[in-house]
Parts: sequence; C-alpha cells; structure tokens
Amino acid sequence: MRRSVLRMLSLAAALGLWQALTSLNIDLWLRFSQFPTVTDVARAFAARLSGPDYWTDLTDSLTRILTGFLLAAVLGVATGVLVARSRLAEDLLGPLLEVVRPIPAIALVPVAILLFPSNEQGIVFITCAAAFFPVLVSTRHAVRALTPTWEEAVRTMGGGRWRILGSVVLPGALPGVFGGLSVGIGVSWICVISAEMISGQYGVGYRTWQDYTVVDYPGVFVGMVTIGLLGWVTSTAVELLGRRLTRWLPRTAYVPGVRPPRPARSALPVRSAKPAPDAPAAVTGGPASEEARDEHLV
Repeated sequence: MRRSVLRMLSLAAALGLWQALTSLNIDLWLRFSQFPTVTDVARAFAARLSGPDYWTDLTDSLTRILTGFLLAAVLGVATGVLVARSRLAEDLLGPLLEVVRPIPAIALVPVAILLFPSNEQGIVFITCAAAFFPVLVSTRHAVRALTPTWEEAVRTMGGGRWRILGSVVLPGALPGVFGGLSVGIGVSWICVISAEMISGQYGVGYRTWQDYTVVDYPGVFVGMVTIGLLGWVTSTAVELLGRRLTRWLPRTAYVPGVRPPRPARSALPVRSAKPAPDAPAAVTGGPASEEARDEHLV
C-alpha cells in the first residue's frame, strides 16, 4: 500500500509541476508558455473520448501493433533458435542479419512503400521489423547460454532432436526470449507511430501528426498520453505472460532498499562433534564407509 501511494504521489507531483509551469507561463530557458495546461489536455481528452474517431484510431493502431509483434515473435524465436543451434544456418543467415540489424526500422518506410501494395501492409512490415531483431538477439544468446549437461542428459535417456528442442532448448531459453519480447514491444510502438505519421491514414500516430499540423497542441498531448498508456498496457501484458510461463524459475522476494536480516547467532559456542571411539568406520569415513555406500547404491 505504501509503494502504491508513493507512485500515485509521484505522478500527482509531476502533473502539479506541469500545471504550475504552464499556467504561470514560466520562460526561463525552456518555453513552458507554449505548452497547454493539464486542464486543457484533460478537456481535449474528454472531447476525444466522446467521439468515434478516437476509438477508430485506437483499434487501428492496436491491430497493427499486435499483428506485427506476433509475426516478429514467431519469426524472431524461430530464427534465433535456428542460428544458435545450426552452424550452417549461422554461416548463411548470420552475415545478412548482422548487416540489416543496424538499419533503423523507420528507415524502411520507402522500402515498404515500394514493396507492398497497401500502406496497411507496409506499416505492419515496419512494426514486425522493429521487434524482430531484439527477439532474435535475445533468443540466440539465451539458447547459447544453456548448460550442455541438460542436452546430454536427454540424449542419454534416448531423446532425439525434437525432444531436446521441446524439453531443454525452448523452456531453458524462455527467460531470455521474454526479455527480448519486452524490448521489442516498446520498439514496435515507436516505429508504428512513426510509420502512421508518415504513411498512415488512420491511427494514433496519424491523428497526433494531424493535430500538430493544425496547431492543436492539446490534441497532440492527448495522442502522446494515449501512446504512453497503450505502451504501458502492452508491455505489462508481455511481462505478466512471461512470469506465467516461467513459474518454475526460482523467485526471490526482493524489496529495493531493504536489507535481508542477518542470521541470529547462538549464544553458546558450537562444539564440533567427535566420533565415539567405538563408532563404525562408515561414520569416520574409512574404507568401510565406501563399501557401505557402494552397497547402498547397489
């Protein structure tokens, strides 16, 4: 409860500071007099919620982001596992992927316009390309970091390649995969909004850019708030799904700023127990203990 109150107070303090700087027209170095106030943005937000265009833009942006992100998740995980497990695939695909990976996804807008017959398909392609490489890199590193002992154990018990893939590789790489998915969903939102601003006809990014062109600054901030809320909801959903699928991992109850308690010390000194003179050799670690252990194993 205390942490929830602190988070709400930090958000309220930020909004209060915004309202104070804009309502008082503070111009020191940053020109806050050009910004709309919190109340202006709230009025514009309420007006947008009552109209049909806002929900249409919201649906279009969510459809594009989910389609592109799901394609990137499937292709990124499959390609990452393939490159990490096959030397031939690494030699064939590795150089091409490393050359294309530094190119920003938003720079692929001209390619999408020339390649796809509709703007909708081009925006989905840009969204997919933005999330593909974070998922690919995280999956590749997670698969290569797996302990070889697990794979050897499955092979000893007669398991084949598909058994190793389903029992060792994919479950063991899940934490790294969801790390890449968390990064990919954020990058996808950046690129889908940018693509909608450039070549879209509907969507939150398109509407935000149109508000800027007609000098409707409260409407611009409505779009920014909407983008932030959508990104927070989708990234939280990915993290919750990752925790759900990796429940078998050991968890630590870590609270920032709180040190774990030290173990209590005993008031009396602990004396080391000495074996009795007539104790059997199995306790003292002699040859008889090895024989007893062998008999137990048999």
